[in-house]
Formats: sequence, structure tokens, C-alpha cells
Amino acid sequence: MGTILERALGEGTPVIDGEAATFVWQGRQAPQLIGDFTDWEGGSPLTLARIVPGLWAYTLRLPRDAYIEYAYIQGVERVPDPLNPRMLPNGVGATNHFFYMPDAAPTALAQRRRNVPHGLVTRHTVETEGLAVGSKRTVYLYQPPTTEPSPLIVVFDGQDYLRRARLTNIVDNLIAQGRIRPVALAMVNHGGRARLVEYACNEGTVGFILYRVLPLARAQLNLVDVRTLPGAYGLLGASLGGLMALYTALRAPAVFGHVLSQSGAFAFAGHDFILSDLIRDSSVKPLKVWMDVGRFEDLLSANRQMQALLAAKGYAVSYREYNGGHNYTAWRDDVWRGLEALLGV
Repeated sequence: MGTILERALGEGTPVIDGEAATFVWQGRQAPQLIGDFTDWEGGSPLTLARIVPGLWAYTLRLPRDAYIEYAYIQGVERVPDPLNPRMLPNGVGATNHFFYMPDAAPTALAQRRRNVPHGLVTRHTVETEGLAVGSKRTVYLYQPPTTEPSPLIVVFDGQDYLRRARLTNIVDNLIAQGRIRPVALAMVNHGGRARLVEYACNEGTVGFILYRVLPLARAQLNLVDVRTLPGAYGLLGASLGGLMALYTALRAPAVFGHVLSQSGAFAFAGHDFILSDLIRDSSVKPLKVWMDVGRFEDLLSANRQMQALLAAKGYAVSYREYNGGHNYTAWRDDVWRGLEALLGV
């Protein structure tokens, strides 16, 4: 195992050979390993094996196109991996290490390119008027680089899609490459700790989007008119945002005819949201739906069930599973597929 140590010191960890990813730890004792592959703290942590005194390892077999995040823990505390400098915040107060398997890579579409026309992003504050938690909410608007009126996509968790998923860079590049038609964005910040309440099929949130966000977007952006083009707008969200995107479209299909749900949180604590009953018990709405989800997520089963329910009801739904977990890097690397499917030229 001297070779594996030399490689870990030289290449970083995990050491990857084909579908094998070997985690290596130096020290008198080894921490335990959690990650996308254990459902994080929700599953059983993995125990590294001692190879020789002071050297520990664990080998996982993973798909060659997987993107993986992980962490070491001692008890309930996280311990940094000194052999892997690749780290990023997980969005809920902790930091994860990450790596790509040999056939995976970050999407080049997320890079800002000098030779590409860029849309204009502006920051706005709207009064909630009791439709959302707090008196004010931040909304980021993106005007694409075109003089023609554009459809609008309302984005839940807007600050995360803007900063962590680099959504505007992706849209800039897709437009420049002629892969989607120009589209405007209204990226709406969530309500912090109130996010679960606001995004759990909440009628107040639907009202906030329709009566506070859309008037702002219409005043500031050059948009097509849904009165003459019903359903021209779309909704995008991840996790609970994906749930809320589909729910909002079902409640306002004359406005929102396109839904892009990433890892939709269609179940909570083993129970379905009212969205499932709404789909079963109401007539089919004129929606085009894109769903994607990671195969390492505990929401995989709920997404499969939602896709089956939509298809059985007669909805136009496209569905994709990828080898990743529940995080903005995975959503960033896959969101272009949904944008192309719904807005492709």
C-alpha cells in the first residue's frame, strides 16, 4: 500500500482507478466516511480499514460519470480531508469535499466567456404584502442580450441558482450557441428558515409570484405577453423549489406552461404533499415538465413515483436520472439539459 499512499500524496484523494475510488487517511485513528453514497448522516457511515499502522483506506465502486461529495466525521463532528483540497459549502452550514469520476467534469457552460454577449442582472426589492415571510424580499432579474420580447422563467431559491449554480452564465452560453431561445429570469430569494413553509405547496407563495414578482418582471424586462401567448412562462426549482415549481404551474397554467424540477422534494417524512392529489383529481393542464434527479438521493423514489403519476395522467414529462447527489453542483451541471428540452430552438 505504499503505492496508494504515494499516489494519494501526489494526486490527492480519493485515488481513482476506473470505477474504483479509494479514500486514504494517515493517522493513529481514522474517522468514518459519509457522503452521497451513504445518504450522509441518514445512512450508515463507512469505516476505513487499517492497512498498516498509521494508514487507513476504503475503496468504493462508483459509476465512471459520477460527481460525488463526501465528508469525514469523528462522532458528530466533521474532520477535513488533508489530502483533498477541493471543498465547497453545502448550503446548510457545513463544508463538503468533492470529486469527479473519470468520465465526469464540470459543465463548461457555467463559465463566463468574454466573447459571449451577456445579459444584464439587476437586484430589486419587493414588498411581500403578507404573501411571504417578512415585509420585503430580494429578486434578481436577468434581461437576455436581445431586443426581442422573451419568455420568463421564475426561479425559486434564486440567490443559490445565481451564485452557486451560475445560472445566468449557463443561459448566456446556451443563447450564444443557439441552443435555446432568449429567455428572461426572475430569481426569487427564499425566506430563510421559513423556506419549508413557503415552498410546501403554499398558496401564499403562488400569490406572491403572481401578484408581486410578475408585475416587477413585466415593468423591468422585455417580456412576451402571456395574454396572447398563454403558458409562455416557466418555473425552475430544486428540492422543495422543484416541488413548488410544479405546484405553481398547476395552479396557474395559463401563465406557466413550462416546469423544470431538479430533485423535487415530492415527499416529506414518508408522506406525499397535496400536489399528488391535485394531479390525480384535476384535469390535465397544458404543461411541459422536465424532471431530473440524482441516483444517490433519498428523493429518487419520490421522483420516480411523480414521473409515473404525471405520465399516467397524460402530462408531457421528460425524466432523467444522473449519477450524483442532492447539491447545487449536480444541479448546475445538469440544468442545461432541462433548459434545452423546454426552450430549445
